[in-house]
Amino acid sequence: MKTPPIVSPQEWEAAREQLLVKEKALTRARDALAAERRRMPWVEVKKSYQFDSTKGRLSLGDLFEGRRQLIVYRAFFEPGVFGWPEHACRGCSMCADQVAHLAHLNARDTTLAFVSRAAQPEIARLKTRMGWTMPWYTITDGFDADFGVDEWHGTNVFFRDGERIFRTYLINSRGDEQMGGTWDYLDTTPLGRQEKWEDSPQGYPQTEPYTWWNWHDNYDAGASPDPGWVERVQNAQATT
Repeated sequence: MKTPPIVSPQEWEAAREQLLVKEKALTRARDALAAERRRMPWVEVKKSYQFDSTKGRLSLGDLFEGRRQLIVYRAFFEPGVFGWPEHACRGCSMCADQVAHLAHLNARDTTLAFVSRAAQPEIARLKTRMGWTMPWYTITDGFDADFGVDEWHGTNVFFRDGERIFRTYLINSRGDEQMGGTWDYLDTTPLGRQEKWEDSPQGYPQTEPYTWWNWHDNYDAGASPDPGWVERVQNAQATT
């Protein structure tokens, strides 16, 4: 290996500050891209789709679990996939390993689900073995082909307005590599992170940043936003 030069702490800090300028520019560019994504046109989903679950047959609308936004990752776990039947696709399994606790997404009116063509008993066995807890449903029709994920993995985003469902975005190929964190998921949705600093269309729901954060086991039990937490956030912002 040809390693970088070894320098003094002062030189290292100067090099970091130089790179930080580019990193901040990348962050701002990513925020601008997410803002543009929130203004993407939608397409209405008029076809009915059915999925098998541990609770029986469900529609696409049921997968929202009562929330307005739905993120669906098409994972390859079925006959013909490398690793079957002990494992799902290695890449899809890495994506599953990266998924953050879903309570934070749910708190932003967003549901995440995985779908595959394996039967529910196989999926349940795999989830138990691998320690995965996300909802995972069985595709029973042409959902994957209709949404561009029949031959390769991909993440589709949907929005529900009453009984109407809209497809709002698709992420695939290397775009899926960054998925798993709460912020990356929210940035793909039409409502975004729903914080006031975001550039979103007029009327979109937005709250003060940080204040909605909670422990993942406390969103239902505690006040949100918690007055004590809000005070700490405001004090921290006042000193920065």
